[in-house]
Amino acid sequence: MLYHLDFRVQYPPTMSQEELFTIWSEEADAAMGAQKAGVVLNIWKCVGTRRVIAIVNVESSDQLDQIIMDLPIVKKLGQYVNIEVTSLRSYEDFATDLNARKN
Repeated sequence: MLYHLDFRVQYPPTMSQEELFTIWSEEADAAMGAQKAGVVLNIWKCVGTRRVIAIVNVESSDQLDQIIMDLPIVKKLGQYVNIEVTSLRSYEDFATDLNARKN
């Protein structure tokens, strides 16, 4: 199952930017490992913001929820990380359905 993940990361006013970058570096290592394993199909950092967008391929929504709960940035900054999750469908399958409905 494909999902679009949109992460928006904040951090507490008591945390330094250096501390945030340390946590984010751990997250980056985990993300690159997940990409090598084929779970993360692609991932982007949005320029000038604390926002990351990823496309992931997992077996189920349960598996995705478990993965999210184990992310370093969620474990350490959970209440400051907002994640929007959208289930994706291939456009090719959608187009096939549209064509079948024309008759």
